[in-house]
Amino acid sequence: MSIEIRNISKRFGNFVALDNINLAIPTGELVALLGPSGCGKTTLLRIIAGMESPEQGEVLFSGSEATHLHVRERNVGFVFQHYALFRHMTVFENVAFGLRVKPRQERPKEAEIKRRVMALLGLVQLDWLAERYPSQLSGGQRQRIALARALAVEPKVLLLDEPFGALDTKVRKELRRWLRRLHDEMHISSVFVTHDQEEALEVADRVVVMNHGKIEQIGSPDEVYSNPASPFVYQFLGNVNVFHSRVHGGYAEVERAAASEKTTAFVRPHDIDIAHQPLAEGLQATVLHVHPIGPLVRVELQHNGEFIEVELSRERHEALQLTVGQAVWFRPRQVRVFGADQLPQATPEKQAFLF
Repeated sequence: MSIEIRNISKRFGNFVALDNINLAIPTGELVALLGPSGCGKTTLLRIIAGMESPEQGEVLFSGSEATHLHVRERNVGFVFQHYALFRHMTVFENVAFGLRVKPRQERPKEAEIKRRVMALLGLVQLDWLAERYPSQLSGGQRQRIALARALAVEPKVLLLDEPFGALDTKVRKELRRWLRRLHDEMHISSVFVTHDQEEALEVADRVVVMNHGKIEQIGSPDEVYSNPASPFVYQFLGNVNVFHSRVHGGYAEVERAAASEKTTAFVRPHDIDIAHQPLAEGLQATVLHVHPIGPLVRVELQHNGEFIEVELSRERHEALQLTVGQAVWFRPRQVRVFGADQLPQATPEKQAFLF
C-alpha cells in the first residue's frame, strides 16, 4: 500500500508540530523519519496511523482518502518504543490478541489463529517462547514479540515509533539488521521514527530528515549523507567541523583573503588530511589529544585557539605517529559551503566546532 501525505499541518497550542508536510511513500518502501526530539516525526507517524488528526491536509492510502478513517479501519500495524505488551498474557496470547478482538464475522477460527501466530513467532525466531510471559523475556525478545503482534492482523502498512530506543547498543544493531531482512522478505510498506542517524542510514530505503516541523531533505541514505541539502542536515548526520569562511570568485577561503560574501564551510572529520610538512592551502595546528576508538583514531587539533576534530585510520595514524603537543598541518579534502542566508543559529552542542 502506498502512502501520500499532502499539506499536513498540526499545532499543539502555540507549538507548530508539523508545517505543511508533503511526502509520498511507494508500496513496499522502508522509510525512516529522522530528526531531533520535537521535530514532528512522531506526530507525523501518529497522523498516518490515525492516532492524531491533522488541522489541515490529507492522508491517502493507495490513492484513497484516509484522513478521517478511524485507526481500526486503516489496516495499520503499530509498534511502540516500550513494547506495550500485556503482562498477564503469554507470548502466544499477546500475538493472537489482534485476531481475537476482530468482529465475529472477520475473526479467524481458532485453528487458523494458532497457525498464524506460530508462523509469526517462527518468523521472528521466537516460537520456542510461546508459553512464556513478557517479564520472562529480554528487551530484544519483547520488541520482536511486539512486531509479531503488529503483523498478526496482516496490516498493509507497518509503523514503528523508536522501535529500538529502549535497547542497549549491541541488541539494537542486531535487531535493525534483522528488521531489514524481515522487511525484504515481507515487502510491506513501513515507516519508522528514529533520532539515531546510524540506524536510519543502515536500515532505510529512504531517509526523511525533519526539523522544527518541516522536512529538510528526502533521499537515499547515501544522498542525505553525501549531499546534504542544508546546514542542519550536514550537522545532524554525523560529526562535522564548521569553519567561518568567505567566498571570493566562487572559491571558499577559510580564514584567508578578504572576500565579498560571508559563508560557512562544513568539513567531516574523516575528510581532513594531516601531515608533518606544510600542505598547499593548509593550515598549521597543534595536536591536543589522540583517542584510539576501535578501527579509528580521533585526533583533536587546536588552531588559533579553536578545535578541529580529525578521524584517521589506524594505519594512517601509525604512519604519522602523532603525539600531544606536536605541530602539524591540516587541509580539508572535501568542503561544503553554505551562504549566510542558508545558515541556522548554532545549537549549543555544535558551537565548540565553530571557527
